[in-house]
Amino acid sequence: MPSSERAAIMLKYADLVEKNAAKLAELETLAMGSPSTLASHVVAMHYTTFRYYAGLTDKIHGETYTDDGDGMLKLITYEPIGVCAGISAWNGTHLSFGWKAAPAVAAGNTFIHETSEKSPLSVLLLGTLIKEAGFPPGVINLLSGAGKTGSFLASHMGIGKICFTGSIAAGRKVQVAAAQSNLKHVTLELGGKSASIVFEDANLENAILHNSQSFVVNNAQVCSAASRLFVHESIAPKFIESLKQSFIQLSKTIGDPASEKTFLGPMVDKAQLDRVTEFIEGAKAEGIEILAGGEPRLGPGHFVSPTVFLNPSLDSRIYKEEVFGPVLVVRTFKTEDEVVGLANDTPYGLSGIIFTSDIARGLRVASKLDVGTLSINSSHMGSKQTSWGGWKQSGFGREGGLERLKEYVQSKSIHVNLKL
Repeated sequence: MPSSERAAIMLKYADLVEKNAAKLAELETLAMGSPSTLASHVVAMHYTTFRYYAGLTDKIHGETYTDDGDGMLKLITYEPIGVCAGISAWNGTHLSFGWKAAPAVAAGNTFIHETSEKSPLSVLLLGTLIKEAGFPPGVINLLSGAGKTGSFLASHMGIGKICFTGSIAAGRKVQVAAAQSNLKHVTLELGGKSASIVFEDANLENAILHNSQSFVVNNAQVCSAASRLFVHESIAPKFIESLKQSFIQLSKTIGDPASEKTFLGPMVDKAQLDRVTEFIEGAKAEGIEILAGGEPRLGPGHFVSPTVFLNPSLDSRIYKEEVFGPVLVVRTFKTEDEVVGLANDTPYGLSGIIFTSDIARGLRVASKLDVGTLSINSSHMGSKQTSWGGWKQSGFGREGGLERLKEYVQSKSIHVNLKL
């Protein structure tokens, strides 16, 4: 199919998703408890991502190298991989679908998308919109399932690339299955234990906002949530007290996720609530000081109070492991070198945040942090224009931007003998 036709269908699909955004957001709220305002925002990221990649369908250009004395004209072309698959986590279904499916289709591939069994409703509704938009049968295929479904995709000999979002443990299994089958291309976007660094010259009001309200978006069921907060000791007393008050106020926003007044809904299910509860109770048993929250179960339902622990030891579980819930740990630091060392002392390398009024220092520290994405003076939200992905055990490969489009093509070098 010509790139212009792919673009036209993708744009029509994006329009249909936007037209049905309210229903899609409602289903996302019903399935995983995401507050309605957040669900609407994520659905918008879905259709705007398709529009972005529709504009790139004709931007996949090759390269040419002229005769440099060898009598050969060299060409590099980029061609679709073929059948590609994506496995999404349950916490950001529409964002993940857009980031995976849109560049795959824009590059000329067919795509199989598996959504989590915990949040399948809204994505499965997309089948009707995909058909109405005019995608030929088999271009985009939708599945829902648990680990066995993902294992089947990762090991299938007919799939040329798989893109996975989820835990490190599951990501390892995907990589092994891909290697043991047909050595398919793999992109892994795995977990994180991101750091937020607040220097003494930071705008404190802004830093409080992004380390409290922005941190607990989606109940911090977000791989990039900066759950380790480092505050310069000179501002720590004032900052920590303000942070405490902010978390206390946030606990009052818990409620029915279908209500526009609700900022914090429930955890996705009982299993996730139990996981977060275990972390909180374990930290309490260690004697770690609770700054706010600490009540893991609030009445009926899967609700948990946003919680802050102060000065946990560097080897405590709450400090080292990804919680995937609204639990923040806070420590103080003295010097730039010290906090860089603390931030990098983790097997994860997904993202990080720096708060300072000195942009030169912000950029300097950013260059020292072992992560794939950084934000200065703001919590991170994914962008269509820039790449997203981790270092170290947070995965490899990228989503977002032009770089993501290139992950769905493979190069071919052609040498033409000009001597004849």
